[in-house]
Amino acid sequence: MPTKPPEKRRFHRIEFDAPCELHCQESVWTTEVLDISLKGVLVKRPEGWDVPLKQPCEVIIHLNDHEAGIVMAVELRHVEPHRLGFKCQYIDLDSATHLKRLVELNLGDQALLEREFAHLID
Repeated sequence: MPTKPPEKRRFHRIEFDAPCELHCQESVWTTEVLDISLKGVLVKRPEGWDVPLKQPCEVIIHLNDHEAGIVMAVELRHVEPHRLGFKCQYIDLDSATHLKRLVELNLGDQALLEREFAHLID
């Protein structure tokens, strides 16, 4: 029986359903978040998506009926037929606070959260 390759991921993905906007190359697409981590976000691929890999973009994730949000400067890392994966390049302090709280609530393990933050600053 074949063995599964070891997981390279340092950051736990949190399944998260929220509306978001992608701003890339002077265009804006509205879509939905599929999952999020401290280092990136996976979203549904919007209709008409034509942005090349490694393209810098911005993702705005709407929380609480648009009262609060997570804003990340991201880079497009992988494109699949129905989803897009982005790596976080920069996140401001307010957004990082919202993201930390979201991850903290979903992980339920303070030690694991601290370990992920240690990886983030490595």
